[in-house]
Amino acid sequence: MEQLQKGSKKLLNAWAFYDWANSVYTLTIASSIFPIFYSALFISETEKIVSAFGMEFKSTALITYVTAFTFLVVSITSPILSGIADYVGNKKNFMKFFCYVGGVGCIGLYWFSIEHIHLSLLFYFMGLIGYWGSLVFYNSYLPDIAFPEQQDSVSAKGFSMGYIGSVLLLILNLVMVMSQDTGEAKMLMMRYSFITVGLWWILFSQYTFYWLPKGTSSGHKVTKAVVFDGLKELKLVWIQLQGNLRLKRYLIAFFVFSMAVQTIMLVAVYFGEEEIAWGNSDAKTQGLIVSILVIQLVAILGAFLTSRASSKFGNITTLIVINVIWMSLCVYAYFMETPMQFYIAASLVGLVMGGIQSLARSTYSKFLPDTEDTTSYFSFFDVAEKIGIVIGMVIFATIDQITGSMRNAILFLFIFFLVGIVLLFRVPKENINPN
Repeated sequence: MEQLQKGSKKLLNAWAFYDWANSVYTLTIASSIFPIFYSALFISETEKIVSAFGMEFKSTALITYVTAFTFLVVSITSPILSGIADYVGNKKNFMKFFCYVGGVGCIGLYWFSIEHIHLSLLFYFMGLIGYWGSLVFYNSYLPDIAFPEQQDSVSAKGFSMGYIGSVLLLILNLVMVMSQDTGEAKMLMMRYSFITVGLWWILFSQYTFYWLPKGTSSGHKVTKAVVFDGLKELKLVWIQLQGNLRLKRYLIAFFVFSMAVQTIMLVAVYFGEEEIAWGNSDAKTQGLIVSILVIQLVAILGAFLTSRASSKFGNITTLIVINVIWMSLCVYAYFMETPMQFYIAASLVGLVMGGIQSLARSTYSKFLPDTEDTTSYFSFFDVAEKIGIVIGMVIFATIDQITGSMRNAILFLFIFFLVGIVLLFRVPKENINPN
């Protein structure tokens, strides 16, 4: 196989194409069809209570807690696996492993049921851990395949390709679901859509896997000491951060605002399903899916505008503005009740969702010191993001469980964006060499 050079168009396109492959998970499973499907399972239960793990949970709180637990597992295992990948010299195999686990998990959701809630949640766990587990290795490729001046644009291109690909599949899934007349038939089509996600993810990722460099195999065996090398690498990265003021302050700010962003993105459809007055179940299903489509389509524009804004005003200034918009959305969401209000919120979320993810990733990449150990730095970035999500999701689920209202939980996230903005102001300007 031809070894592509760093910065080559084909290599950059191959890397970005993984967003096309795996983004169908975030759209269909995490953001639209599965939340609607999951909520519909409890539609006959007035209080929406489910028994699991020897306890009784509000249905939305249960799935939020499981999501938080999954991110906790990812945050613990990813640095260990990163250390092994560095030692063996083949991080592509680890990326493949998580991709296939996630794809199989999506297919397994076809059998999701309340009667077999623990097995069902295991498949959900597999899909989620597969998606996020593969991202730490995927993101770590960015400085390996792109030069600094290319990283903002190729990162934005990846997100844009992801939005386009996932929207295409979601439209197909929407046609499948809405072509049926009865609720039972619609539920079956939703189950089939989970299978299409798993197959899409696995099959389209093969193009990326074919062209990405795998690294140089050392031929060494993995020992107990090597297993914990990843954790040692994280400690080393933390020590190195003490002498890199800009990167350290940016990472702390990212930890805080990402906590809120990811939580909102993961619970948005559950919120819309429970808190918005749709009228009837058909209107709810169609309205929620249309909202997700709006988010994805606007997000393409948002990623482009954010890339342009960052080149003109700087990454940090652009991130501050985006966080102000997110903060305002938390207040707006607390008061919204009608479908039209939800559509407006969806449009604004789409505008800032793609932008903040793409810019946060490329900003971190640009702030890295001159090093070949990009996997360790991106593993640290990934762990910070995942621990933040765990904290955000647990807080959200606990407020939802105790108060019985997701509105109170979404309003609380206002604080994280406010703190994130303050911390971003403390990041030294990009043209200052940190000491």
